[in-house]
Amino acid sequence: MERELSSSSNAPVSRKSSLRALGGELRRGLPGLAFISPWLFGFAVFTAGPFLTSIYLSFTRYNIVSAPRWVGVQNYAVLAGDPVFWHSLELTLLYALAAVPLAVLAGVGLSLLLNFEVRGIGFYRTIFFLPSIVPTVATTVVFVWVLNPQIGLVNSLLRAIGVTGPAWLKEPKWTFASLVMMALWGVGGSMVTYLAGLKDIPVHLYEAALLDGASALQRLRFVTLPMLTPVIFFNLVMSVIASFQYFTQAYMLLNQQAPEEATRFLAVYLFERAWRYLDMGYASAMAWVLFLVIALVTGVLFRTQKRWVHYG
Repeated sequence: MERELSSSSNAPVSRKSSLRALGGELRRGLPGLAFISPWLFGFAVFTAGPFLTSIYLSFTRYNIVSAPRWVGVQNYAVLAGDPVFWHSLELTLLYALAAVPLAVLAGVGLSLLLNFEVRGIGFYRTIFFLPSIVPTVATTVVFVWVLNPQIGLVNSLLRAIGVTGPAWLKEPKWTFASLVMMALWGVGGSMVTYLAGLKDIPVHLYEAALLDGASALQRLRFVTLPMLTPVIFFNLVMSVIASFQYFTQAYMLLNQQAPEEATRFLAVYLFERAWRYLDMGYASAMAWVLFLVIALVTGVLFRTQKRWVHYG
């Protein structure tokens, strides 16, 4: 009986002490919250707010001028029967399947080459990294000139060796190939992260492999690539997300009279419905379908990472 009374009397004290500790933690955290409050405000106003608003707008008919009118799932029903939407989604998926693996292979290959400590290696790394920081619009303008079928640099070099080059930006299949090639042009950004991952691989693993008589190819296969898989996985996920939001280059080429069937990606079609036709409700529904597709693909990647990504 005395034990029960003592435990019941200690309960309010322990509760008060826990509340006091919680209050102390909150007071200590106030300066940090004050410092990040501008970011929190910007996130709430410019990211979270529009994000939640788009959910509501996807169930409305809204043209900016008049107030949104609730239409339920009508936008999604129309979207399911829209052939342009399905073509844009198919084109976006094909681009992701083509550009992402090539970008990963090119980034890993360049990082392996630039990981050797030779004279002038810093210069070479800078040269390969520079294209990734050039504005996308400027890069696209340069490629429009380089791939010009009459005066472009590529076809001029092909004519010098007796080959007639195609109309790169006028034929659908060559336009698609040109967009993939333009994506590889900016692979220097991911190359830097691969280089950082290579520098993080413990040297003693290579020393042990050498003592076991492993060749350079075996060290690459059994030491370098497995230890680099976390970085590869990170770049793979980021590249997949970026490829599904592919917009700038395709939109600029579409304005240069490039074939619509090769440049109307899902993000381009979404932009047209939102700002050319002011169909914001339909565009919001399309944006949410795009979000779900990206979430599904990245979810599959995260589920399969346990089979090939090695941490530690």
